[in-house]
Amino acid sequence: MESGLNTMQDFLIQSSMGNMLVLIILVTLLIVIHFYSLARSKRELLKVVDNKVEVFQKAFDISEDGVLILSDKDEVVYANKVIKKLLGLEKDFLFKSLSIQAKIKIKNQWLTLDELISIDKKKIDNKMIFYLHVELLVDTQKRKTIPINIFLDISPLESKHDVWRKIIFIQDLRQKNEQKVVGYRHQLSGLANQAQLLHDLNSLYAKLHLNKKKLALVLIDIDDFSMLRSIIGYEQMNKILVKFATYLQDIPTDLEISVYHTYYNNFLLTISNVDDEQEVYTLVKNIQDKLASFYKMRDVKLYLTASVGISIYKENKSSRDLLDEAYKALAQAQDYGNGRIQEYVSELSSNDYDTLILHNEMHQALEKNQFEIYYQPIIDAKSEEVVSAEALIRWNHPEYGLIAPYIFIPIMEKTGFIAEIGKYVLEEVLKQQKRWELFKFKQIDVSINITLFEIESKDFVENVEKQLQYHQVDPSLIKFEITEGAAMISEDSTQKQFKEIKKLGIGISLDDFGTGYTSFLYMKKFPADVLKIDKTMIDYILINKEDQRIVKAMIEMGHSLGMKVVAEGIENKRMYEVLASYDCDMMQGYYFSKPVPAFEFQKLLR
Repeated sequence: MESGLNTMQDFLIQSSMGNMLVLIILVTLLIVIHFYSLARSKRELLKVVDNKVEVFQKAFDISEDGVLILSDKDEVVYANKVIKKLLGLEKDFLFKSLSIQAKIKIKNQWLTLDELISIDKKKIDNKMIFYLHVELLVDTQKRKTIPINIFLDISPLESKHDVWRKIIFIQDLRQKNEQKVVGYRHQLSGLANQAQLLHDLNSLYAKLHLNKKKLALVLIDIDDFSMLRSIIGYEQMNKILVKFATYLQDIPTDLEISVYHTYYNNFLLTISNVDDEQEVYTLVKNIQDKLASFYKMRDVKLYLTASVGISIYKENKSSRDLLDEAYKALAQAQDYGNGRIQEYVSELSSNDYDTLILHNEMHQALEKNQFEIYYQPIIDAKSEEVVSAEALIRWNHPEYGLIAPYIFIPIMEKTGFIAEIGKYVLEEVLKQQKRWELFKFKQIDVSINITLFEIESKDFVENVEKQLQYHQVDPSLIKFEITEGAAMISEDSTQKQFKEIKKLGIGISLDDFGTGYTSFLYMKKFPADVLKIDKTMIDYILINKEDQRIVKAMIEMGHSLGMKVVAEGIENKRMYEVLASYDCDMMQGYYFSKPVPAFEFQKLLR
């Protein structure tokens, strides 16, 4: 019995040990399976991570910015293609310290990347630190620097196995700076454009207060550009512009000049060290003289003119105001004809004229007799007596006062009202001629300016004939003046109408001669009695020998065609003496008298 119990106990013990063994085996198996699963999951996870890293590497490699990742020991963990080229990294750079100690200029101090990161370690604090528009020194021997933006970040360490720590992005600004430069350059000439001008004007203004000199803007517009292009073609006009741009850049002068190509046929000069405004005028005249003969086409010189607007810095004016004034001055110059030089004068524009108001009030002003005729005497060169006069219209506005013609005439031309005002001027001049006849004043002829619009308007010749008959005035006491440029626009129509006018006994005067492109053949055909040499041809006759030769040749040509010659713009006695020595017939200008009302002009006649 006892032995049986022992046998049962042994069996139970053996069974418990077997179960324990099985349990141990099962637990071991489970642990093995668990760790196997963990290992497999980790391998798969690492594979996913590696794939993601590969994707990021590809993304960084096609980036235009440089990406550099350093370990906590400042060893290179990753560098994309841009950073390799930028820093000149060798092939075996991975997990090594940077072989090139590139430096960044921060606040006039050159720092290595490591030094820069160390300084800003506390600042970063999970935020990205960036420095904009700094310099990267990549070649210490040649002192080669590159403009960059730099961004710094530090990835916090999560374990002792994590070696990724410092992340650096470098943006190379060279290409962007080049694009910016291109944006500030005129595509054709390569000169700075108007965008650059607006940027530069601010610094020029600051300079004014340092050297206490004047700042001048000179706006140059090549005249009749569209017409010339239609004659000689697009490519030739581009060549002219490029050559003119080159000439402007190389002008020999002591003045501090910057040249800008603002629009297709517009150039602007800034002159920042002006002592005497006459220096600006001398420079501009030299430019006009050079332009007149500097381009040849098939061995023939192409005669070119330019209208010029000048604005001089005055106190309490902004840079934009000064630029606007240059454009206003150019518009005024062009209103007077080709080749004119006009300075913007604040006194002339002290009133803020409203174009729409002037346009709306013109008809009413005519009815209320607000327009007035002024007369400027024309003097015989030999006797120095008044032998003729030019009639000039003025508008005595009840609010603005006396308005100059260059303000309202362009509005009249654009709206067609110029034809009505032309009839008024003719009638007033005929009335005045009749009064002078009745009161026994000296009989002189009076010139009336007319436009192409008037000539081509309906019943122009018929109205002139009707007015002459009504007022019973000798037709020989009236002359019609038309500018050379206007006469050339519609040659056949102009010649036809003026031949009809000549049949009435009225004289014809070709005004502003020297500013257009009149050929000798056209001059032979044009029925003119008087040739008026433009003021711009006279301005520098005392100092410019070429101008002297040109004016003398004009006088001789006019005489050879049976015309009388008038020189405009005589401002002093010396000018008068020089032109008299060239056998110029008549002269007109402020040296003799400015335009004056009829009652003042009568004193000169007496």
